[in-house]
Amino acid sequence: MRADFIPMNKKDKPIHFECVFEKEQFPEDVSEKDIELNAAPATRLHMQNFLDAVDKRTLPIADIEQGHISTASCICANLSMKLGRPLVYDPKTRKFVGDDEANQLLRRPYRKPWERPADAA
Repeated sequence: MRADFIPMNKKDKPIHFECVFEKEQFPEDVSEKDIELNAAPATRLHMQNFLDAVDKRTLPIADIEQGHISTASCICANLSMKLGRPLVYDPKTRKFVGDDEANQLLRRPYRKPWERPADAA
């Protein structure tokens, strides 16, 4: 497939390029069970970046610490909305300050036969 970009400013040159659809480059995605086709390109790039980081002993783009911060922020916001009040979160203890009810919502039972170690709070 081809694409053309024709700038509105007549002084700039048009750009012509060939492009390949993800489905053409990776046809196996189409028949993959439960795949999210819209997310497949990003997932593929994240996996490749992770493997490159392991190989080069560097941090990946989606570093686990950054992922934890992003996820924890969303969880805190959702729990605050659920409880209908503001919450104060201590990132060092990974608990809400002075709020046992909110802290109880940070954990949920594991499916059997899995168990969460008591010290892994």
